Amino acid sequence: MSPKWLIVDQELVALLREGNKEAFAEIYRRYWTVMYMHALKMLKSEDDARDVVQEIFTSLWLKSQSINPDVNLAGYLFISTKNRVLDLIAQKRVRTDYLGSLAAFAEAHNNETLADIEEKELMQALQREIEQLPAKMRQIFEMRIHQHCTYKEIADELNLSDKTVKKQISNAIKIIRPKLHHLSTIVLILSGL
Repeated sequence: MSPKWLIVDQELVALLREGNKEAFAEIYRRYWTVMYMHALKMLKSEDDARDVVQEIFTSLWLKSQSINPDVNLAGYLFISTKNRVLDLIAQKRVRTDYLGSLAAFAEAHNNETLADIEEKELMQALQREIEQLPAKMRQIFEMRIHQHCTYKEIADELNLSDKTVKKQISNAIKIIRPKLHHLSTIVLILSGL
């Protein structure tokens, strides 16, 4: 083998294809820093750039017998490095997107779970207060709240006037609201009646 600095890339590739370790070492010495700087410029991470270049040279050695003997070695290494960098960026983006989606999903479901628990507790508190109402008032109020009946529907079913139904619901709200004033959602529900 001629002195290393005299060997052209094409000769190094031919020797590499034969499994020559010295040829591989010379390619590594010639191109490692250039490929590292190329990867570092794109990745902005020394560790990632080092890993990419290491993978490129490992792959070069493992695939050495199948490399085209007429390949432009510098171009081949640059393209391999660029493609590996793009793969790494895509993997990180997918991972980041996945983690972001997972976090958003967890957050949404935690919020939904909390909202479900709060709503359940609110409705239980409201129901306890409804059960304390006088019987006729409770019946009218439950028809309005649970069955979503209109004043007229309640009046027709119970043979009462619309005014009586409205007054009974108004009185029920006046009784319940002060007891549940600390539960703002209940106050809003009652305001809608």
